[in-house]
Amino acid sequence: MLRTVKVENGLVQGLPAADPRITSFKGIPFAAPPVGENRWRAPQPAKDWAGVLKANEFAPISMQVKQEIDDNNIYTREWAVEPNIAMDEDCLYLNVWTPAKHTDEKLPVYVWYFGGGLQVGHTAEMEFDGERIARRGIVVVTINYRLNVFGFLCHPEITAEAPEAPANFGNLDQQAATKWVKRNISAFGGDPDNITIGGQSAGGGSVMTQLTSPQNEGLFQKAIVQSGIFTALYPGTRMPSLRSHLTEAEQDGVEFFKYLGVSSLAEARQIGAVELRDKAVKYQGFWGTVVDQVFSVGNPFDLFLQNKWWRVPIMMGHTSSEFFSVPDADTSEDLKKLAIDMFGEDADVFLELCCNQSINIEESKKKASVSSIEYAIRIAAQANAGLGSDSPLYYYNFDAEIPGWDHPGTFHSVDLWFFFETLAKCWRPFIGKHYDLARQMCNYWANFIRTGDPNGQDSTGEEMAQWVPYTQESPYGMLFADHAEFSQKQPNEMMKFLVNQYFIKDRPALKTEA
Repeated sequence: MLRTVKVENGLVQGLPAADPRITSFKGIPFAAPPVGENRWRAPQPAKDWAGVLKANEFAPISMQVKQEIDDNNIYTREWAVEPNIAMDEDCLYLNVWTPAKHTDEKLPVYVWYFGGGLQVGHTAEMEFDGERIARRGIVVVTINYRLNVFGFLCHPEITAEAPEAPANFGNLDQQAATKWVKRNISAFGGDPDNITIGGQSAGGGSVMTQLTSPQNEGLFQKAIVQSGIFTALYPGTRMPSLRSHLTEAEQDGVEFFKYLGVSSLAEARQIGAVELRDKAVKYQGFWGTVVDQVFSVGNPFDLFLQNKWWRVPIMMGHTSSEFFSVPDADTSEDLKKLAIDMFGEDADVFLELCCNQSINIEESKKKASVSSIEYAIRIAAQANAGLGSDSPLYYYNFDAEIPGWDHPGTFHSVDLWFFFETLAKCWRPFIGKHYDLARQMCNYWANFIRTGDPNGQDSTGEEMAQWVPYTQESPYGMLFADHAEFSQKQPNEMMKFLVNQYFIKDRPALKTEA
């Protein structure tokens, strides 16, 4: 087994994972600490180290609001189980799980971007253990990156200092880590020319951002976007925001510096990390990706529809219970006005689908409610298929029964336990069918990471259900419920209507920027 490897900055020693056929390396620096003069700068090269770096434990997590365990909050109950976890501004580290015995094995590589709204999250979360995927012959890399004000503040002085990298430092960390993987992963038995990037929620959104950045030619060969592709549907729908103009984001930074009581970038860089974090939390500003016309040249969803993305096989999906959009209407007249504004002469079709004389406004709104993520995926998939693309798009819907006293449904992020196959780390009373489903999901993911095609045999020796790419003629996908089953069920009539309406050019109300 590869227990000690040589990377560009020195020797690194890992440890046997729970399965001793896998070696884990935790806390490898991929860039210089983003502190002092490096705060709010693109990631800088890591320095060489002497001797052997013992990569035995996760590095401190990125600066973020300290999470408290709260049984009334499903997310802290599910994952924030270590409230005193080490946290530091010096956070640019990654972790590797490899099954390789030799450096020349050229195994496929999976690079994972965690989610958390670009505000919270880290690689040490229990569900992100890469061992089970690694058992399938994959080298798994999970990367840390800067978050919130540390990763996404903009300011005129920052732009003037480095116009070639004026913003999006958290996204640049993801990019730098992926480039580090390309340069170094062969030391772990990985193939630098067979890299898949993947992420969920804001991590999936980050995959979309990387996928549409003009800087990333040849950096990866496949992409997985889980619950991470968004576009607005009904007016007033709350969606993850993308800041469209660097100058406006810079002015947000100017106002924040006033709040801090500093008059220059140099002064702001002298503020302690904990104080900066706490003041940013109180300030309640929005810190996220901005179109800077350097790394990010537009809304990733729009760029995808315009065919301005790196053409690689892609997997997209969602859970069945997350992010539903509902019309903002208090009365039937409000709903009728909204329909006319959005759909013009086709308003009657919409109203017929969701209304009739025998139901009230709440029932009408329920009929009009659809998954925002499914909506975005179907638009993207239809656009991709309409281009005659040779880049297949595989679609899935996660609809498993989730056990527990809280009866949570398929809440946002619950699928993480399954495709990482880390159910045993969760408090929920999962039973055999859940473990079978997780095994199958992990198989599909590993196959896709390996070849760009998720199909293949289960570890039982049986062929798994065939997963066919999404096309306009066959808008179908894999359904992960009691088991993995390819569903040839058409989207419901409301979803079909809304997706078709999106492609009608005179419907500006549907083209609201995400």
